[in-house]
Amino acid sequence: MDVVVKTAARNAGFAARKAAFAAGQGQAAEILADFLASYSGRTLAGYMPMRTEIDPLPAMAAHIGPVGVPVIIGKAQPLRFREWAPDCATVSGDFGALIPQEGAWVTPEVLIVPLVGFDQRGYRLGYGGGFYDRTLEGLRARGPVLAVGFAFSAQEMPEVPIEPTDQPLDVIVTERGVREF
Repeated sequence: MDVVVKTAARNAGFAARKAAFAAGQGQAAEILADFLASYSGRTLAGYMPMRTEIDPLPAMAAHIGPVGVPVIIGKAQPLRFREWAPDCATVSGDFGALIPQEGAWVTPEVLIVPLVGFDQRGYRLGYGGGFYDRTLEGLRARGPVLAVGFAFSAQEMPEVPIEPTDQPLDVIVTERGVREF
């Protein structure tokens, strides 16, 4: 894959996300929580939003069942997930994302995935480290896992540049609703 093409797509995605973030999140968290309600009791993994990422925390807090957040173990490694609760003590992890200071490791059955951009095929453009692609590949090799992209609708691109290792999303949730792929 041409690095220039992916860099240009990331720059466009970041710009669209920044503008959408400034405009507000609308009902996105409520739509996500409503969608996730049918997965009650299953282990959910979300993420701690940084900078202009859309915020999944209200939906994570509303989930009935275990909830985890990603912990980067090392470069080129899949993510692990530490159990999270709204009031748990956190510390700064790699890249500045907050992670629980302590807690059990959990294996998600439903994974809320942050992203820079997405397309109508269900592909996502991430930050370029491959953490979520490696993680989804490993989880899917063990059994079914639902990958739910969470983004502003403005982050949709005509076509995300993909590589053979890129894992597609099953669903995208935005402030405009839910789309399944």
